[in-house]
Amino acid sequence: MNPIQPSQKLRPRAAVEQMHEYHPPLAGRAGLRLDFNENTLASSPRVQAVLQRIAAESLTKYPERALVERIAAKHFGLTSEAVLLTNGVDEAIHLVCETYLEPQDEVVIVTPTFSMYALYAEATGATVRAIQADSTLQFPYKRVQQTVHSGTKLIMLASPNNPTGSVIESSFLLELAASAPQAALLVDEAYYHFHGESVLNATDTVSNLFVARTFSKAYGLAGLRIGLLASHPETMRFVRKVSSPYNVNSIALECLPEALADEAYICWYADQVRQSRLTTEQALAQLKVPYWPSHANFVLMNIGSKHAAFVGAMRRQGVLVRDRSQDPGCDGCVRITLGTIEHTQRGIAALKASLKEIAWQAEN
Repeated sequence: MNPIQPSQKLRPRAAVEQMHEYHPPLAGRAGLRLDFNENTLASSPRVQAVLQRIAAESLTKYPERALVERIAAKHFGLTSEAVLLTNGVDEAIHLVCETYLEPQDEVVIVTPTFSMYALYAEATGATVRAIQADSTLQFPYKRVQQTVHSGTKLIMLASPNNPTGSVIESSFLLELAASAPQAALLVDEAYYHFHGESVLNATDTVSNLFVARTFSKAYGLAGLRIGLLASHPETMRFVRKVSSPYNVNSIALECLPEALADEAYICWYADQVRQSRLTTEQALAQLKVPYWPSHANFVLMNIGSKHAAFVGAMRRQGVLVRDRSQDPGCDGCVRITLGTIEHTQRGIAALKASLKEIAWQAEN
């Protein structure tokens, strides 16, 4: 067998070679998981009942998405042609990038934010223009308006944003979509239930607007990997061409209708998070730990130079939190997930003990 010469070696596309990688810290996650913004309790009891009765033979069949898409569309007040169920919000982001981006195109994001926006855009070869938020970590309206131009093909924004918890006014989002008709505007509303403001229903009339929702957070279905992408039907038909017909698994499709139907559970859990958020922010203020007011199911705090020691101390207390100090503009920052009041009380107790263990003092 002749040796393979360097010039003959299989190589990925240049964009793939050059793109960043995402490595979530999944290993060794023992303890109360307040690090990934998951539902800290469980899914709806109605979902759990579905899981108990799923027949083994249903796993031998290819999943059929259309019926559940009609149920989801009706739940959200949309037509079925406007809705696409996806393998989590990650796939929704990926599909929009694959549908609209050419290598010469430009993508606008605001950092810090969910890293998959840049990764999926980079994979197409497009140029990502990141607008850095200032020290307040609030959405920089004017700079976004000034940055978007005729060569911008995709704008990806989250409201509430991860990891900051900040939100974007709906009026600005609609104004931005109108001012850049050549660009797709993807609004990630993964944390919608903890804030309540949405532009989802605007997809009926705004043809370049996409809205992504997840069932991983409030609904507690992170392990089933199911999300939703909504847009104008004429726009969505192109995204459907890119999507696999079997992208969402059968178990997720059987569970989703019950998850949507149990609105009492979702309201209860969202209320638990809102109470937990108030309690956590009050505790941080009393401890003099700097933090950014949040509209999501997490709070970003600034521990300073002892951020890594703090994360380690929290782990020894049996509570996991997420070090976000590598995110742009987040030096020294740690994010803590908010869930049920009981879990939040455990998290605050661990936080107090951990600050004491590392002899933490506020840094000027």
